[in-house]
Amino acid sequence: MNDLTRPLGGTAVVFDLDGTLVDSEPNYYRAALGTLARHGVTEYTWADNEAYVGISTLETIGLWKTRYGIAASAAELLDDLNARYLDLARADTHVFPQMRLFVERLHAAGVPMIVASGSSPEAIGAILTGTRLGAQLSRYVSADEVPHGKPAPDVFLEAARRLDVAPARCVVLEDAAPGARAAHAAGMRCIALPYVAAQAGDPAFTAADLLFKGGQEEFTARAAYDWLERSAPSS
Repeated sequence: MNDLTRPLGGTAVVFDLDGTLVDSEPNYYRAALGTLARHGVTEYTWADNEAYVGISTLETIGLWKTRYGIAASAAELLDDLNARYLDLARADTHVFPQMRLFVERLHAAGVPMIVASGSSPEAIGAILTGTRLGAQLSRYVSADEVPHGKPAPDVFLEAARRLDVAPARCVVLEDAAPGARAAHAAGMRCIALPYVAAQAGDPAFTAADLLFKGGQEEFTARAAYDWLERSAPSS
C-alpha cells in the first residue's frame, strides 16, 4: 500500500491522555491532596496544581520535594500518589465526548493511533480500559519508559517508533504547553487545545498547526478530522 492509498496519506495520531482525551486533572488533584497531606503539606490549591499540568508525574514529585521540603523518597511518593489516583480513576474518569467521537472516527478510517502520556503505564492502562477507549486505542507509551518527559520529545519519538511511522507523519493532540513544545521538538505537527484557558497565548500553543483556543469547549471531532484530511501528506 503506497502513501496515496493509505488513510489520510499515512498520517498517524498521537494523543496525550490527561486533559486531552480524559478530564483526569480533578482526580490527580484529589490524589495529590491526599499524598501531600500525608507528608504534612496542607496548603495546596487547584491553582498550585495547574502549574504541573503537562509534565510527568515523576517530575512533579521532584518539584514537590524541593518546594515543600518532603523527606520521603520519590519512589515512596510515587507509589502513594499512583495508588490514590488509580482508585479514583477506576471509579470515575470522564472522557471528553468529542474526543471519543474523534477516536471512533479515526479507528473506523484505519488511522494508526497511540497514547503518549506523562502518567504511569498502570494509570494509562487503567484509564483506557475503564473508559473503554482501549477498544479503539490500545497502544500507549508512558514518559516513565523514556529518558526524559515532556517538554523533551522522547515520549513522542518512542510513540512514532512503536507505530513504525516517521515523526513528520505524526500529528499530536495536546492540552498543555510542555506537551506542545515536545511535539514541535519531535518534528511532529500539533493540534493544541489548552486545558488552562489563561495559557492559550503561550508561544507553544500559538505555534501549533491547529489551535482550538477555547480548549475542549471549542474542539470538535469533525473540525479536527477535516483538518487532517486537508493537511495530509501527499507523498
